[in-house]
Amino acid sequence: MKKVIIGIHGLGNKPPKYLLKKWWKDAIKEGFNKSGFKNELVDFELVYWADILYEKPLDKWMKDKDSPYFLDEPYKKSPKNFESEDSSFKQDLIDFISAQLNKIFLNEDKTLNYGFITDFILENFFKDLNTYYIEECKDEYDQTCKAKHLIRKRIIEILNKYEGYEILIIAHSMGSIVAFDVLTFLMPETNIHTLVTIGSPLGLPVVVSKIAAEHKKHPDGHKYMATPPGVSTNWFNLADINDKVALNYKLNDDFSPNEKGVSPFDFLVVNDYEIKKHKNPHKSFGYLRTPEMSKILNEFINTKEKKFAYKVADKLEQFVEDIKVQAEFVKDRLNIN
Repeated sequence: MKKVIIGIHGLGNKPPKYLLKKWWKDAIKEGFNKSGFKNELVDFELVYWADILYEKPLDKWMKDKDSPYFLDEPYKKSPKNFESEDSSFKQDLIDFISAQLNKIFLNEDKTLNYGFITDFILENFFKDLNTYYIEECKDEYDQTCKAKHLIRKRIIEILNKYEGYEILIIAHSMGSIVAFDVLTFLMPETNIHTLVTIGSPLGLPVVVSKIAAEHKKHPDGHKYMATPPGVSTNWFNLADINDKVALNYKLNDDFSPNEKGVSPFDFLVVNDYEIKKHKNPHKSFGYLRTPEMSKILNEFINTKEKKFAYKVADKLEQFVEDIKVQAEFVKDRLNIN
């Protein structure tokens, strides 16, 4: 069976799709090299939805740092002397805080206490997520008001495109919420070999409450607050202890096994993304090249050796894709519409 890796990006505006896709692949390949895995990527598809919420993508050539389209965190290779801190005390502290947050904000049925506080947090710190959770549209022509439907539709289209493939999904940040929703409520029977969530806010009380509310609206007989029904083999959740978006990193505490016995397996990892001595432990590129991610992808890719003919075809396909990327670079650089 042919395999495909599907990436889903997270919060905030992004560079153009062709460039973000290239950088995700570059980060994955860098991880393979660092871990000593001599892999060639199987088919890779990026679900890109930033254009639903943002009029223009971030501009690689923008020099004005005050511009909303300035790209301040491009893909960069791992720093040579990255210093990771001892996180044992912080881990104990975050575990305590996470438990208290759930007790304060969540009732036993996962409904939310103090909704006005979480609404304030969403509106001011997670604007994309707040837009995603809008329930009523005052203007039927407002695209952002329909963000939830439009973003989910992008994922559905890609999953339909790869029907019959063995699928591994990598979902970053808010992308993990959308992936979970689609796989739980809209396409529960779609077979997903492995789900990998990175820097995920799925364990935050406000997100847990939103998922629980949708369960109540759409009872379908599947397990409540569980791994999506179609995930057949693995759900790996990778989080850096310093990633504030993934504050409650233990998803195994919040989501029970599905009917296939698959439950979240939580990994604490070191996200080494750094640019100009500024660290960002939430950045997708840092997660994609961790040893843990490389091992997960290596095992997924290498269950069977490809035949020689397929290797040649993949080489040709990669050559054509590289030419297309270079053409996009030139077009982007010359501002050709």
